[in-house]
Amino acid sequence: MSLPLLCLMGPTGTGKSAIGMDLAQRLGGEIISVDSAMIYRGMDIGTAKPGRGDRARIRHHLIDIRDPVERYSAGEFTTDARRVITEIRARGKVPILVGGTFLYFRALLKGLSRLPDANLTVRAAIRARAERRGWGSLHADLARLDPQSAARIHVNDRQRIERALELYWLTGLSPSQLYARDGRRETANYDALRYALWPVDREMYTRRLETRFHAMLAAGLVDEVRYLHVQAGLTPDCPAARAVGYRQLGAWLGGKYDFEEAVRRAVVATRRYAKRQLTWLRGEPGLIRIPMASTAMEQILHHWRSVIR
Repeated sequence: MSLPLLCLMGPTGTGKSAIGMDLAQRLGGEIISVDSAMIYRGMDIGTAKPGRGDRARIRHHLIDIRDPVERYSAGEFTTDARRVITEIRARGKVPILVGGTFLYFRALLKGLSRLPDANLTVRAAIRARAERRGWGSLHADLARLDPQSAARIHVNDRQRIERALELYWLTGLSPSQLYARDGRRETANYDALRYALWPVDREMYTRRLETRFHAMLAAGLVDEVRYLHVQAGLTPDCPAARAVGYRQLGAWLGGKYDFEEAVRRAVVATRRYAKRQLTWLRGEPGLIRIPMASTAMEQILHHWRSVIR
């Protein structure tokens, strides 16, 4: 019988990557990244991507698998993750899934709804309307059509607003109706232990996020963003460009804000992103909360060993 998957979740900046590597070393595991930004080549500093030395020490998967101008879906992640899980287990190793893209975790462990594929014509029409009226107005349209979906989607999350309206235009049904009607696809039925790193002191955690972003700036994040836009062809329409920090600095490069305002907006966006992640985690049953502390790795290890004994 295969060991359960070890899933290490948590909001941004809680130290998931470092703890995941320690767990992999102690358990004889390999890490599968569950991060929608780390999949992109060249997006290193702003994603806190594990460095080459770390990846040489512990084998990582699903990092640097796409160029920043490419799209990557939760369905593609599920296919890739299932393949990698099989390969890791065939080597006698423990798959350790680490990250904060909870849609990917849900897709892998619970399945995806049977929804229509993307339609470029419809998306072009939605973007044209957004150019005329603004994304905030389209979010208000969504709130009238589907209050439940609008409550989950931030007013500045253009990608998810676009997808929700696209589903409505294609089917005449709200996303909430589609999810309820179509249920979920068959999954691989993985047994998983899901641990969530949890900030206990919210004020200290907020300061940590701001300090972390300024450390990224000091490490060369501006040059990284400039390279992605100038050399790699990144545009505001690319999903990679919407990642927190990259979006705000990209807007500065485009002349929308001055640098200080871009940094301020990036820090605020990071806090809001963390808040949304925590809200999502609170709604997930069966998570094992681990306080964000120096003993977090040992607590996870102790629980894991007690369950699989």
